[in-house]
Amino acid sequence: MVSLARMPGRWLAEGWRRVRRPSLVRRLMFAQMAMMTLLWSLAVGLVMISSMSDDLNVMDTSQRSMLLVAQNLADRPARQYESLRAMDLALRNSLGNGNDASLSPSVIVWQHGRPVYRSDGVPSDIANTQTDIEETVRADGKSWRARTIESPSGKTRVTLVTPGGMQVWLTFQSRGYYLLPLVISVPFLLLPAWLSIRLALRPWRTVAKEIASRGPHDLAPVSVKARHDELQPLVHNFNALMDRLRASIAREQSFIADAAHELRTPIAAMRVNVEALQALLTQHIPTERQHELFSRVLNSNARAERLVGQLLRLMRSHSNASAPRPMRLDDLVQERLAALSALAHVRKVEIELLADEPVEVVGDRDGLVSMIDNLIDNATKYSPEGTVVSVGIRRVGDEALLTVADQGPGIAPALRERVFDRFFRDPDQVQTGSGLGLAIVRSVVDAHGGAIALSDTGTGKGLQVTVRIPVAA
Repeated sequence: MVSLARMPGRWLAEGWRRVRRPSLVRRLMFAQMAMMTLLWSLAVGLVMISSMSDDLNVMDTSQRSMLLVAQNLADRPARQYESLRAMDLALRNSLGNGNDASLSPSVIVWQHGRPVYRSDGVPSDIANTQTDIEETVRADGKSWRARTIESPSGKTRVTLVTPGGMQVWLTFQSRGYYLLPLVISVPFLLLPAWLSIRLALRPWRTVAKEIASRGPHDLAPVSVKARHDELQPLVHNFNALMDRLRASIAREQSFIADAAHELRTPIAAMRVNVEALQALLTQHIPTERQHELFSRVLNSNARAERLVGQLLRLMRSHSNASAPRPMRLDDLVQERLAALSALAHVRKVEIELLADEPVEVVGDRDGLVSMIDNLIDNATKYSPEGTVVSVGIRRVGDEALLTVADQGPGIAPALRERVFDRFFRDPDQVQTGSGLGLAIVRSVVDAHGGAIALSDTGTGKGLQVTVRIPVAA
């Protein structure tokens, strides 16, 4: 049981694995974010360029308003000072940082050559050499940007001062109604972007779901009608690939089936002729060498017949000739054991059946018969004389469990997956065989949506084959 203390770590690890996993949705979102970042960078660049050219013109209206107030209230100094103070604070609070002169615009107002108002913290010796021209001046060891305008009479002047490098900030502040909505909307655009991408990719997921739900032998074209330009090439190429695979598999199956059928006739004729010749020679006294040669010929003939039969069964297991139908798997196993009992008797092997309850599956009878025959034939062939082959059939949950256990030499764990390959045989095996039996069994099991596994019997010797097939609903 996993402790609660480890669960957050597992969640984080799983989350990190999902983040690292490639995703088209995440790729599209990153593309949108990159495009928005590019647009934002262009906007910032334009603002910076604008700030370099617009200088203090963004506060031109405020500066001229102060000039007008200073002129109109020249005869009332107290009222003039209060008005200029209020306008100065409003300018600083809207475009700067309050009373901090290093982060705010400042003003100096002259009348009749003497200062009547000066913002807090601004040096008093700042002066322009020309009016209505922005200049960079040095005062108190710092660089300042300043512009002076004056009244028509020349008696009143107003100098607007900003710290050096503050132009960009002022331009942002003055044009915030363009940039601020973009900054605020970026987080709120992520969820709609993700949702829109998910909805746009729904046809893609529909096609992927249909392909994932198919069995290993379903090579039919995709039934989803691709109406989108981006999806049509994928569906068209996939269907074309399925067509080529069907044609290739059909040619392969046809070739093997035709070859197997063609081989059956000469092999049978050869066997008949050899047996007839053997019968003629038995009328005389055959030598021991003749007996040995005839035995080899008959054994080779039997092996060739077995190989041809297995090739035909392999092709039938791939072709799915008969439609699946419900059947009792336990009855089918009993029927095949009765048919194979004579073969087991010849090999001096006993077969026992362990069946607890009826087990019904839906499948192809010919394929299941081929599977059972190959499993029983292998078990009796590789079992020593006088041993027992145990066949079990029972239901475990939603699966039918068929087990066949022998007492033979078994198969090394390293080879238990390779023996399902066609024509592969255990190099240490002394019994003759074609290497197709287990390939046929796996083909049938896969066609029925089941699974097969090889394991030890638990008694120290032998091999147990376990087949799991879904039961009938």
